[in-house]
Amino acid sequence: MIWADDGELWQRARQGEAECFGVLFDRHGGAVRAFCARRTGSIDAADDLVSIVFLEAWRRRGEVELVDGNALPWLYGIARRTIQHRWRTAVRHRRALERLAPASATPDHAEEVAGRLDDERHLARLRAALERLRPPDRDVLLLCVWQGLTYAEAAVALGVPVGTVRSRLSRARSRLDAETGPFGIVDPANCPVATPTQRQEMS
Repeated sequence: MIWADDGELWQRARQGEAECFGVLFDRHGGAVRAFCARRTGSIDAADDLVSIVFLEAWRRRGEVELVDGNALPWLYGIARRTIQHRWRTAVRHRRALERLAPASATPDHAEEVAGRLDDERHLARLRAALERLRPPDRDVLLLCVWQGLTYAEAAVALGVPVGTVRSRLSRARSRLDAETGPFGIVDPANCPVATPTQRQEMS
């Protein structure tokens, strides 16, 4: 079973074979975790998000047909939407707390600093290089450059045309080059990356 492709495993998982879904988790969980870690800057948050992503995938297994028999682009799409939802929830929560705080209260800067998610040193350089990019451009960069997706696969994950993926990636590279020097300054070897499967080289 472990040698079956994603398409076969997914069809059997749709019929309720949890073991096949477990093989998909083992195959792609590391890549999803790496994407979430880079997107949030937190390994702990990434671990939580991976669980949510695969629970959502299992819940929706009867609704989805894989594109080109590959589950990973769809899983990245779930991860991206889950991260966006978590971020919006955190913003609403913080604003609610700010409204409840006494007007004379002195801001607790130490707590603010402690609450930031960029204290993992091995992600600091990556975050510094990416933080000024627009979120759509950053997502394309992470998916195509570090996660190894082709333009077509990234388009599936993001729900946009292939041409949009190409233009966003070009813009992201140009902005990073302008702000940090050659794009290679960001070294993927310093980041927790799941070993990608061999993919067709992007043109």
